[in-house]
Amino acid sequence: MKLVKAIGVAAGLMLSVGAMAQQVSNTTASNPSARPIPESDVLFKKTVWRKIDLREKQNKPLFSENREITKVIIEAVKSGELTAYRSDSVSTPITREEFIQNMTPKQEQGGLSEEELAAGFGEVEEEDDAWGAALGSSTGTTEAAPVSNEFFPKQLYLLELKENVVFDKKRSRMYHDIQTISIKVPATLNPLGFEQNVASFKMSDLARVFRANPETAIWYNAQNDAQHKNLADAFDLWLFSSYITKISNPGDQSLASIYGGGKKGLLASQDALEALIEYEYSLWSY
Repeated sequence: MKLVKAIGVAAGLMLSVGAMAQQVSNTTASNPSARPIPESDVLFKKTVWRKIDLREKQNKPLFSENREITKVIIEAVKSGELTAYRSDSVSTPITREEFIQNMTPKQEQGGLSEEELAAGFGEVEEEDDAWGAALGSSTGTTEAAPVSNEFFPKQLYLLELKENVVFDKKRSRMYHDIQTISIKVPATLNPLGFEQNVASFKMSDLARVFRANPETAIWYNAQNDAQHKNLADAFDLWLFSSYITKISNPGDQSLASIYGGGKKGLLASQDALEALIEYEYSLWSY
């Protein structure tokens, strides 16, 4: 009887451990972070949005010639190696065609509507003589090659980083847990005058792609060619400059919306950064 009872208790423990392991696994799988922190270890968390201007001197290593981080990401999406999402909630993936459309200047996206195409507009009329056919045969083709009007990777110099600033009570330290990175069309390139989101990407997916392409996905070390780093390591080591644009709040408002743009917005960004540092410091004050 005791043996049967012991077996029953052991089986129950195994089931409970299995259920717990499954719960942790599911939580980790759904987390866009490259290094997820279990929710049970989180004492404090704030979601922070930052802008990274790749033209800044400190960010040049991310934007070296022919190895621009935007180029690496764009090529990975086009090859099907990387999934792009509509926003930084990373809940709605977009197709390769949608991604390319978002990378195309607005004035270039014009065209005939379905009704106009159905009415026959845009159709090429047949030639009455053989001049058209002769011209096509002389060039070896009857159709013009498609021309790409996409933005160049160098033009897309603005990234938005979304992170969770987390205090891990188990390891007793603050972590900057990067969730997503988004490519933005700068306001200067958008005829409508505001920044446009091209696509957002899970940090876990980006880290995988960066490590799978060590020859191109590099943080360029201008001081030592033997010490270039992988882009995944560069983000782990925080080898870039950024400024805070939003911290999670009930109204989901940016700092510029709350405090105003220009110098006021920059001062608010600096104040927000110092407040986070002060919070971490105060945890160790007695």
